[in-house]
Amino acid sequence: MIAVVLGIGLCYKIPAFVGGGSNPLARQVAGLLLAACCVFFFAAPSTIAVVNDLTGITNFSAPWVYSILTGFCASCLLLIVKWRGGTPESIRQATWWVYGSYGTIIEALWVCFALGDHSVERLRDFDTYYATTPWMREMILLYLLGHAVAVLITSALLWNWEKRVRGTGWLRAGVVILGIGYALNLLYDAAKLTPVIARWNGRSDLDWLSTNVAPLIAGVVGLLIAVGFIVPHAGERMSQRLTARREYRVLGPLARALAEVPAGSAPVALGPFAPLELRLTRRKTFIRDALRQLQPYVNPAERDHVEQSCISQGKEPAAAKALAAAAAITAAVKRSQAPGTQAPAQTPGPIADTISDLVSLSRAVRKLPGAPAVRRTNTQESVTS
Repeated sequence: MIAVVLGIGLCYKIPAFVGGGSNPLARQVAGLLLAACCVFFFAAPSTIAVVNDLTGITNFSAPWVYSILTGFCASCLLLIVKWRGGTPESIRQATWWVYGSYGTIIEALWVCFALGDHSVERLRDFDTYYATTPWMREMILLYLLGHAVAVLITSALLWNWEKRVRGTGWLRAGVVILGIGYALNLLYDAAKLTPVIARWNGRSDLDWLSTNVAPLIAGVVGLLIAVGFIVPHAGERMSQRLTARREYRVLGPLARALAEVPAGSAPVALGPFAPLELRLTRRKTFIRDALRQLQPYVNPAERDHVEQSCISQGKEPAAAKALAAAAAITAAVKRSQAPGTQAPAQTPGPIADTISDLVSLSRAVRKLPGAPAVRRTNTQESVTS
């Protein structure tokens, strides 16, 4: 089940993995999630039995799963090191240290497996059953210590990094979730190591910690790690989409008010299932183009008069300016449509320069007394988008 959840997270990251040539961190996150999926997949008792049967080697799955887990630990360390940044030299030294130490651990795991007696197949309790067997004992202890060291270092780096990313919203949320997940890994190591040490002292009454409790902790850890890596990107993406949807909706009154202004260029037709971001870009482009076409028909004196009138009525300067611009635009639309109308000799400056100006202008248009009259559904902008 956990492998499936991690697989979903991996699928979410596949686009970044495939197209992440310019962002190696995206590829590394996808690779880390892939390693986590492999750990849970190959650690399942049913998979263990299949792998043992396919290789023809009793308990072959043990060093295989331990190697994948050790590689996953190394990937975590490398990702956090590169995430935090630093000088190229420090990052290079840390990378080689991780490769060297954890590569050596993986080699040692297979050497111990080759030297030890592992003739009795154990699908669920390998760690405790072979806790006192020469070379198997060393292999088990080696992978647990390697895992614990990686967890301690990663947790420390994450919580230290959390102080630096406060106020960053989704990134901080992801770092906190990852920090909790890696901290819980210490409980996993304790649940695994405690019964092993108990076996060294002739006790088997704590085997349930390794067989029953540790897998549950591992499941929770897997979920937290998957969520922690997904939350920053997914949360930011969701925030951007909500912002785009809000801007698209708010700009509606202004787009409808400018519906009758001739376009300066041929409109780009969009299908009914066009992405929201593309429709928003189309609406902004339409509004700016219409405002440029309408600019010569805006009467500056008329706009200044409305602005001063609004201020005298107690409105804030920004609100008065937006209302004056909205009134001037509405009048300019009517003026541009009247036969034989000449544009004023004095051409005013730009009506709106930024998206914030456009939003304020659209809200002001909606507040004008005649706003409902210009709310058409068969406008050039709405039809093409």
